[in-house]
Amino acid sequence: MEAAAPHNPAEPANSAGLTVTSPEQMRELGRRLAKLLRAGDLVLLSGELGAGKTTLTRGLGEGLGVRGAVTSPTFVIARVHPSLGDGPPLVHVDAYRLSGGLDEMEDLDLDVSLPESVIVVEWGEGKVEELTDDRLQLVIHRAVGDTTDEVRHVTVTGLGGRWAATDLSVLSA
Repeated sequence: MEAAAPHNPAEPANSAGLTVTSPEQMRELGRRLAKLLRAGDLVLLSGELGAGKTTLTRGLGEGLGVRGAVTSPTFVIARVHPSLGDGPPLVHVDAYRLSGGLDEMEDLDLDVSLPESVIVVEWGEGKVEELTDDRLQLVIHRAVGDTTDEVRHVTVTGLGGRWAATDLSVLSA
């Protein structure tokens, strides 16, 4: 897998850290995040298997008011959830099985969908950053190994001018 593109220090970065202690809190984080998103936003999610990426996206779909149950798109690679109202559709991508970087991602036409959609990409590091300089990156850390610990530490980083003045601390409300 390719390394993620290094952050350009000239590019504004905005960051917040949160602690989530249950799957319901992860969904609620997604619902709160949805209030900050608009058409054209790219969200990258990373974390271990079982960290809560799809659970967060499920809450995001609820917050955006989209049609269809948000489930892991691992085997179909991408799912489009149209808006039930006047908001943007949600494009949910799981890049776990993709190894070709942006070339392989181009087959999904994400660059065409981006202006009118919110695109969430699980496992997208090193694969989709070239789509836009403005993106939101969420890294979900969890205890690994034999544990039933539900605690997750989430780092939210907004990159680019789009996120420079956004108060990400509202996500912990």
